[in-house]
Amino acid sequence: MIPRYATPSMTAVWSDEARWSAALQVELAVLDAQAATGEVPADAVAVIRAKAKVDVARINELERTTDHDVVAFVNQLAESVGPEGRWIHHGLTSSDVVDTALALQMRDAAALIDAGLATLLGTIIRRAREERDTIMIGRTHGMHAEPTTMGAKMANWAFEVARARERIALAAAEAATGKISGPVGTYSQISPEIEQIALAALGLRADQASTQIVQRDRHAAFVSAIAIAGGTLERIATEIRHLQRSEVDEMREPFRTGQAGSSAMPQKRNPIKSERIAGLARLLRGYAAAAMENQPLWHERDISHSSAERILLPDATSLLAFMTDSLNGVIDGAEIRRERMMENLAAGLGLHAASRLLTALVDTGMQRDAAYVIVQAAAASARDGNRQLHEVCLADASITAALSSSALLKLFDHRASTVHAALLVDRLAQLETRG
Repeated sequence: MIPRYATPSMTAVWSDEARWSAALQVELAVLDAQAATGEVPADAVAVIRAKAKVDVARINELERTTDHDVVAFVNQLAESVGPEGRWIHHGLTSSDVVDTALALQMRDAAALIDAGLATLLGTIIRRAREERDTIMIGRTHGMHAEPTTMGAKMANWAFEVARARERIALAAAEAATGKISGPVGTYSQISPEIEQIALAALGLRADQASTQIVQRDRHAAFVSAIAIAGGTLERIATEIRHLQRSEVDEMREPFRTGQAGSSAMPQKRNPIKSERIAGLARLLRGYAAAAMENQPLWHERDISHSSAERILLPDATSLLAFMTDSLNGVIDGAEIRRERMMENLAAGLGLHAASRLLTALVDTGMQRDAAYVIVQAAAASARDGNRQLHEVCLADASITAALSSSALLKLFDHRASTVHAALLVDRLAQLETRG
């Protein structure tokens, strides 16, 4: 991932140093198991543990000759150890090391993603409680619908982020799978006992029936969960973008001193962070598609997945970590413009009460289809004449014959639509009990 959209901690997970260090962990875990079963001399393993060092520059140098990075890695380790280095990679095939090390890296990446989503979730919950009773107009199809609250809107965000977090955790747990089963996965040169001991030491589950590789349905599920989480962040970011539009202006991204909105228009204050999140989410969906394309490999393995994975796994995890951190900053510092929300609500001419008026007329005994026509006509008259709906209703004999003026006016209290909205915010406590 280019530095602009990377976080230092995630970059470290996918560095060459981290990759080969994870591979070394796998080699050492296997050697420990082989020493425990008497297949490799214990004193040789002790020497290897003491002397084996990863030298990325030397691996790269050797690979220019071998044209095989794992062979270069094994040779470099053997060089760093001396004669005992002959026991390194004993009975293994490259994918035993590569796929198992990759599982360690994915586990580390998933932990960073989870921590970021947990922080974002906490921020949304805090802001939702701050805006628990902040009334605003709700919109469907981009049009005024009925009143809601900013707290209810943010509670909706929080529960979706929590689902994204759970989805990634489940996929990451499945992806934390290794294999130490040798060529084509039949344990021809290494025993199932070694795999069991080594993977237990690494904290990974064993693929119950691998081929020469760990099958890529697990990786596809992990990246798909990441892409879905990206869609969640994009949905929130898109809402913030709409709320910041000049005609709406109910919520604004934080804007620091010295920040510029446009090189030509000094007045601009653009929702650039939310727009950036929306753009990056598109990449995540593309990476999910590539991860799915990696599933159908030839026979017991080919390496058509390898080149794609070296790009998509670091990039997908890095992007989601960056997007999560960015959105957290947006929501944490967002300006909620309560006065503007009330202005927009008032500008709706009371049309938000139309559905309550319909229900009230039906409750008096009027047929629903007849009541619908009456309310629809009143709403059109209010909209076309730029008049308050309650004024139109008070002048409509078909409505006043069914409802008293006091009963009618009660329907236009915008708080009537949000009586239970705070319940959505109160339910956020459920998320906190899950941890």
